[in-house]
Amino acid sequence: MSLIEISDVLARELAPLTFSAPVAFVYNPLEYAREPHRRYLERFGSGRREVVFTGMNPGPWGMAQTGVPFGAVGPVRDWLGLAGADVGKPEREHPKRPVTGFDCPREEVSGTRVWGWARDAFGTPERFFSRFFIGNYCPLLFLDEGGRNLTPDKLKAAERRAMTAVCDRAFRRVVEVLEPRLVIGVGVWAEGRVRECLDGLDVEIGRILHPSPASPAANRGWAEAATRQLEAMGVEL
Repeated sequence: MSLIEISDVLARELAPLTFSAPVAFVYNPLEYAREPHRRYLERFGSGRREVVFTGMNPGPWGMAQTGVPFGAVGPVRDWLGLAGADVGKPEREHPKRPVTGFDCPREEVSGTRVWGWARDAFGTPERFFSRFFIGNYCPLLFLDEGGRNLTPDKLKAAERRAMTAVCDRAFRRVVEVLEPRLVIGVGVWAEGRVRECLDGLDVEIGRILHPSPASPAANRGWAEAATRQLEAMGVEL
């Protein structure tokens, strides 16, 4: 099974799920931004990888706009070279969180940090992706009535369990396809899901600091901190 096939199954299995307050809006970029997402997987998601990184879920100015994990518009357009792909609209759109695709004027800070680090460390996408892959555990963006981003840990317990059951299966399949020696959760929550859904697989699991601007440690130099953490796990850059 290819990563594109896994992504398509994931989108279909998530589609029937429903979420109640505080969730008011759910965006699934695997559906309305399928073209850039497919191009990303097609170009960078085949063959074995040494390390697989996974984030938690999309941000409103990142993957929600481009369909690419940590998908800040600038790096996805200019470094990954995925501009020109059509991006539609979610079924219900919050007026404060519009999806404008590659015309989005805002940049996701987490995404600019992640892809900026990759660019500075490896120069070209081809060099980076020859060893690494970046994904997202859950492809859904959750917003409350006011347009505030809700992370998956804020969902009601039963709804979260239904979502994680689907995402666990998909992410485990991704790891089985890419056969990394090391899977890294970007942040504590992602690491926890990785440890649970990959139980029994012969793979090392680690964690790096999340690049969110809400993290004081990340704001003091995320790239340097992530590099030190990777080197401590035996990943030579």
